[in-house]
Amino acid sequence: MSAFFIATVTVKDEEKFKEYAVKSKATFDQFSAEILARGKYQGVLTGEADHQAVAIVKFKDLDTMNRWYTSDEYQALIPLRDQAADMTITQYVLPPA
Repeated sequence: MSAFFIATVTVKDEEKFKEYAVKSKATFDQFSAEILARGKYQGVLTGEADHQAVAIVKFKDLDTMNRWYTSDEYQALIPLRDQAADMTITQYVLPPA
């Protein structure tokens, strides 16, 4: 079953965030992940939001996503990520067709 994550982001340091974005993209490539969408916050239709941007990234399955997240390459980026932005990453699976 395909899986994806949604990352909601509030940037704290623009330069560090640009560096994080480039380096994290390289880790996606190692796991054949696909960036489905990236966008800047425009408003709320219902509920509340406290972020500036969002990214949606798709993986072959949940196991692959978890292997990406726990990989040495991505774990090494977490200090940079935390300096660059406040981020929440939530996992989802796509139901079978």
